[in-house]
Amino acid sequence: MLPAGSRLRRRADFTSTLRRSRGVRAGGLLVVHVAAADPADPSEPAASRHPQVGFVVSRAVGPAVTRNRVRRRLRHLAAGRLGGLPAGVRVVVRALPASATATFSQLDVALARALEVPPKTRPPTRPTAVR
Repeated sequence: MLPAGSRLRRRADFTSTLRRSRGVRAGGLLVVHVAAADPADPSEPAASRHPQVGFVVSRAVGPAVTRNRVRRRLRHLAAGRLGGLPAGVRVVVRALPASATATFSQLDVALARALEVPPKTRPPTRPTAVR
Protein backbone atom coordinates (compact mmCIF):
# COMPACT_ATOMS: atom_id res chain seq x y z
CA MET A 1 0.00 0.00 0.00
CA LEU A 2 1.22 3.48 -0.80
CA PRO A 3 1.63 5.84 2.16
CA ALA A 4 -0.93 8.66 2.21
CA GLY A 5 1.70 11.32 1.45
CA SER A 6 2.83 9.45 -1.65
CA ARG A 7 -0.53 9.32 -3.43
CA LEU A 8 -1.64 11.66 -6.17
CA ARG A 9 -5.29 12.46 -5.59
CA ARG A 10 -6.19 15.85 -6.99
CA ARG A 11 -7.16 16.23 -10.62
CA ALA A 12 -4.92 19.31 -10.90
CA ASP A 13 -1.89 17.24 -9.84
CA PHE A 14 -2.60 14.62 -12.49
CA THR A 15 -3.12 17.28 -15.15
CA SER A 16 0.04 19.22 -14.35
CA THR A 17 2.11 16.02 -14.30
CA LEU A 18 0.79 14.91 -17.68
CA ARG A 19 1.34 18.35 -19.21
CA ARG A 20 4.89 18.73 -17.94
CA SER A 21 6.15 15.32 -19.04
CA ARG A 22 6.30 12.92 -21.93
CA GLY A 23 5.00 9.43 -21.58
CA VAL A 24 7.32 6.44 -21.69
CA ARG A 25 5.68 3.31 -23.13
CA ALA A 26 6.45 0.17 -21.25
CA GLY A 27 6.00 -2.99 -23.28
CA GLY A 28 2.52 -2.15 -24.55
CA LEU A 29 1.15 -2.48 -21.00
CA LEU A 30 1.74 0.93 -19.44
CA VAL A 31 2.52 4.55 -20.18
CA VAL A 32 4.47 6.23 -17.38
CA HIS A 33 4.73 10.01 -17.02
CA VAL A 34 7.41 11.38 -14.67
CA ALA A 35 7.66 15.08 -13.82
CA ALA A 36 9.81 16.94 -11.33
CA ALA A 37 8.20 19.04 -8.62
CA ASP A 38 6.45 22.16 -9.82
CA PRO A 39 8.54 25.16 -8.69
CA ALA A 40 5.49 27.42 -9.00
CA ASP A 41 3.55 25.43 -6.39
CA PRO A 42 3.89 27.42 -3.15
CA SER A 43 2.02 24.90 -1.04
CA GLU A 44 5.09 22.93 -0.01
CA PRO A 45 8.84 23.07 -0.74
CA ALA A 46 9.87 20.41 -3.24
CA ALA A 47 12.78 19.13 -1.14
CA SER A 48 10.52 18.10 1.73
CA ARG A 49 7.89 16.34 -0.38
CA HIS A 50 7.72 12.63 -0.86
CA PRO A 51 7.59 11.22 -4.38
CA GLN A 52 3.95 10.93 -5.41
CA VAL A 53 2.37 8.27 -7.62
CA GLY A 54 -1.04 8.20 -9.26
CA PHE A 55 -2.78 5.66 -11.47
CA VAL A 56 -5.09 5.97 -14.45
CA VAL A 57 -6.95 2.78 -15.32
CA SER A 58 -9.72 3.52 -17.80
CA ARG A 59 -12.76 1.48 -18.78
CA ALA A 60 -10.88 0.34 -21.87
CA VAL A 61 -8.90 -1.97 -19.58
CA GLY A 62 -12.04 -3.90 -18.68
CA PRO A 63 -14.85 -4.14 -16.16
CA ALA A 64 -14.51 -2.80 -12.61
CA VAL A 65 -13.12 -6.04 -11.18
CA THR A 66 -10.34 -6.13 -13.77
CA ARG A 67 -9.53 -2.42 -13.42
CA ASN A 68 -9.29 -2.71 -9.65
CA ARG A 69 -7.05 -5.78 -9.89
CA VAL A 70 -4.68 -3.94 -12.26
CA ARG A 71 -4.68 -0.87 -10.01
CA ARG A 72 -3.92 -2.94 -6.89
CA ARG A 73 -1.04 -4.68 -8.63
CA LEU A 74 0.42 -1.41 -9.88
CA ARG A 75 0.02 0.22 -6.46
CA HIS A 76 1.92 -2.64 -4.84
CA LEU A 77 4.70 -2.47 -7.43
CA ALA A 78 5.01 1.33 -7.15
CA ALA A 79 5.19 1.17 -3.35
CA GLY A 80 8.29 -1.00 -3.62
CA ARG A 81 9.97 1.55 -5.89
CA LEU A 82 9.29 4.72 -3.88
CA GLY A 83 12.74 4.62 -2.28
CA GLY A 84 14.43 4.89 -5.66
CA LEU A 85 12.51 7.99 -6.75
CA PRO A 86 13.82 11.50 -6.04
CA ALA A 87 12.01 13.73 -3.56
CA GLY A 88 9.20 15.79 -5.04
CA VAL A 89 8.87 13.81 -8.26
CA ARG A 90 5.37 12.98 -9.51
CA VAL A 91 4.64 9.80 -11.43
CA VAL A 92 1.43 8.98 -13.28
CA VAL A 93 1.08 5.36 -14.41
CA ARG A 94 -1.54 4.83 -17.12
CA ALA A 95 -2.61 1.25 -17.75
CA LEU A 96 -3.27 0.23 -21.35
CA PRO A 97 -5.89 -2.41 -22.27
CA ALA A 98 -3.25 -5.14 -22.59
CA SER A 99 -2.50 -4.79 -18.87
CA ALA A 100 -5.80 -6.57 -18.10
CA THR A 101 -4.34 -9.92 -19.17
CA ALA A 102 -0.77 -9.27 -18.00
CA THR A 103 0.71 -11.23 -15.14
CA PHE A 104 2.10 -9.60 -12.01
CA SER A 105 5.67 -10.22 -13.18
CA GLN A 106 4.98 -8.71 -16.61
CA LEU A 107 3.63 -5.55 -14.99
CA ASP A 108 6.68 -5.51 -12.69
CA VAL A 109 9.10 -5.66 -15.63
CA ALA A 110 7.18 -3.00 -17.57
CA LEU A 111 7.11 -0.59 -14.65
CA ALA A 112 10.81 -1.16 -13.91
CA ARG A 113 11.76 -0.43 -17.53
CA ALA A 114 9.66 2.71 -17.66
CA LEU A 115 11.11 4.12 -14.45
CA GLU A 116 14.70 3.39 -15.51
CA VAL A 117 14.42 5.65 -18.55
CA PRO A 118 15.29 9.23 -17.62
CA PRO A 119 12.21 11.43 -18.04
CA LYS A 120 12.09 13.62 -21.12
CA THR A 121 10.55 16.77 -19.80
CA ARG A 122 9.35 19.44 -22.11
CA PRO A 123 11.79 22.33 -22.15
CA PRO A 124 10.50 25.60 -20.75
CA THR A 125 9.50 28.06 -23.42
CA ARG A 126 11.91 30.94 -23.63
CA PRO A 127 11.52 34.00 -25.77
CA THR A 128 14.07 34.10 -28.54
CA ALA A 129 16.38 37.06 -28.71
CA VAL A 130 15.87 39.32 -31.69
CA ARG A 131 19.12 40.37 -33.30
